[in-house]
Amino acid sequence: MPVPEELFATLRRHPDVEAPNLYAVDGADRLILDEAAAALVAAGPGEVVVIGDHYGALTLGAVAGFGASDVRVHQDPLTGELALAGNAERAALAGACRQLPLGEELLTGARVVLVQLPRSLTALTEIAEVVARYADPSVVVYAGGRDKYLTHAFNDVLATCFADVHATRGRQKSRVLVAAKPTPVPPTFPRREHLAELDLDVVAHGAAFAGAALDIGTRYLLDFLPRTDPAARTAVDLGCGTGLLAVSLARLRPDVRVVATDQSAAAVASAAATAAANEVADRVTVLRDDVMSTLESGSVDLIVCNPPFHVGAAVHTGAAESMFRAAGRVLRPGGELWTVYNSHLAYRSVLRAVVGDTEQIGRNPKFTVTRSVARG
Repeated sequence: MPVPEELFATLRRHPDVEAPNLYAVDGADRLILDEAAAALVAAGPGEVVVIGDHYGALTLGAVAGFGASDVRVHQDPLTGELALAGNAERAALAGACRQLPLGEELLTGARVVLVQLPRSLTALTEIAEVVARYADPSVVVYAGGRDKYLTHAFNDVLATCFADVHATRGRQKSRVLVAAKPTPVPPTFPRREHLAELDLDVVAHGAAFAGAALDIGTRYLLDFLPRTDPAARTAVDLGCGTGLLAVSLARLRPDVRVVATDQSAAAVASAAATAAANEVADRVTVLRDDVMSTLESGSVDLIVCNPPFHVGAAVHTGAAESMFRAAGRVLRPGGELWTVYNSHLAYRSVLRAVVGDTEQIGRNPKFTVTRSVARG
């Protein structure tokens, strides 16, 4: 029973960035469903799990096309969760699935697992470990992605947790890896590393940006934290990742209360663990949110931000610009936004338009740091 194409035609990315070159369904979604068709038809209630569904194509396709029921879903980005909920409502499929963290409750009793392969091998490693540990021994994983991002390393990651791993034939520049016969291994996530350069510990789940390391953009912005407004008492690390900026700011300014916020479930879990590991959890609050949507306007003195320069696989400035607009709303008049970004992106005009007066504070061969002052 094929997935109704009219269902796919209704899918939207909202509230994620929408643009003509950004799509809510791709060839990998279609191929995963086709390869898993027989297993989906045979699966009983609660036996289908979907991990990494971008905007609902896999989940709703499994329900509408193959009769899957009580589907359990884990999506790392909050925007993915909200998009799936909106798409399910429009398709009259609300209630057909439920969201759960990546863990035992998500996978217990699972016999069919559909996965949109993440770009990160560490993210896939944590997924593979959790599936092998908790799913039914008869589980079969159908993990698909676009050919241009797949290497044999993805097979190797799955092979550490499954005895049988093979690739299907490609179609529409996509391919599916099928994994069966789980061989559980001791958990390796979250990972904790000591960063001697900063004299702090970082804790990271698999899907957290930069993992248990210090990315070079964040490292450059850290140099400028002592120059942020000393009178600030409330601060936000926007797009916090593992929380290194939030923790560093809390250690630098003991009188500042920091919110570390990200739309990624792995990021906020990592940031909370990083704050606890460095004994600042009493002053760092973690919040899973879509660009500070739940924070009050004019409520924050200082925001620090290392924004993404892509949306999924596509180079696109929409995510960063959305973060800048949110900063302009949440900052009090005279509050500061300190931003680091790849210099070629030339964000100063955007920052000036949506936040306020913006000056370049630092620049190296790769990155620019700016300070924007929120207009009254």
